[in-house]
Amino acid sequence: MIRIILLFFSFSLFAQDANKTVLQVLARMNKVHDYKVDAQITSDIPLIKIMPAKATIYFKQPEKFRMMTKGIAILPKKGFTDLTALLKNKAAYTALFTGFEIIEGVKTESITLLPTDDSGEIVLAKLWVDTNLDLILKSQITSRTNGTVLSSYVYGAEKAFGLPSELNITVDVKKFKIPKGVVVDINRTAVAPVNTRKTGQIRLSLTNYVINQGIEDKIFKN
Repeated sequence: MIRIILLFFSFSLFAQDANKTVLQVLARMNKVHDYKVDAQITSDIPLIKIMPAKATIYFKQPEKFRMMTKGIAILPKKGFTDLTALLKNKAAYTALFTGFEIIEGVKTESITLLPTDDSGEIVLAKLWVDTNLDLILKSQITSRTNGTVLSSYVYGAEKAFGLPSELNITVDVKKFKIPKGVVVDINRTAVAPVNTRKTGQIRLSLTNYVINQGIEDKIFKN
């Protein structure tokens, strides 16, 4: 009986620590009411030809998001907002401490988020947090629509706001939706190449942030 009580106490302590870490990350995120940023987007998706694209990204609390580009930019659907929306809805998940991991020389705390809604879009989420700076260095989201999306974050001048200077995304090729207008690289006069890669890569370089200067709602209307 004593052993069972001790195990339950240890589990509760880890859960409490995980919730504390999530709250600290959210506190940094909540410093941002809105932002505008320039993005250079490069993609490496099997069998897809796409040129690098320049875009302007707009965000406004709580979940308004829009990306404007003259070219074709490939991003996972709702890839920028799913994690933030989940974290802010504390009733939507249970946070569990699942260990420590070294990422790029930094000791991170690994946290698994278990959604409370079994029928929701997000099936499972995982974070790797630098608890000294309250920054997410890596995230992994498994959803019904996009499969598993793994993101790694590099921070620069705007790390005080939790905004990255570089975002590297790994997507599940089987679940990835090909946008209209993208050229599929298959030679129809020969045998189609066999794709053995299960993942694709998308890299965003983010510069010229304008933070908390106000963005009109009309920006987010189509």
